[in-house]
Amino acid sequence: MKKKAIFPGTFDPFTIGHHSLVKRSLELVDEIVIAIGVNEAKRSYFSLEKRIEMIRSLYKDDDRVSVGSYNSLTVDYAKETGAAFIVRGIRSVNDFEYEKTIADMNRNISGIETFILFTEPNLTHISSTIVRELLRFGHDVSQFIPEGINLD
Repeated sequence: MKKKAIFPGTFDPFTIGHHSLVKRSLELVDEIVIAIGVNEAKRSYFSLEKRIEMIRSLYKDDDRVSVGSYNSLTVDYAKETGAAFIVRGIRSVNDFEYEKTIADMNRNISGIETFILFTEPNLTHISSTIVRELLRFGHDVSQFIPEGINLD
């Protein structure tokens, strides 16, 4: 039986930190769904369609990676896709506290396990929030985005 996980997030935009987590997760599972959560209360920089397009283009040659979107509970989307695991990355102690609480609740209500990967030390300063801010002010963000993603 194949081991399948989802990697949920807004990915606005998808960064080299996210890309690193996907690559490392594929050493632990057979398939991963990059699951773009839709939150109508949040104003995104890139449209949902653009985010899906950017990420799909990055993984177009890897049939172990797919991209989807959802506007439900993450565990419900995991079940819908047949995933037994949720992948999350943490950069700091603050991230850990939040992710542990969510992982405990998800396991309690669904039985779905979350595995957490620590961000590589050289990537801990990168976040989609900071990259979006740089974009808003016209800065080059190519060093923070995986090669092959077109932000235009």
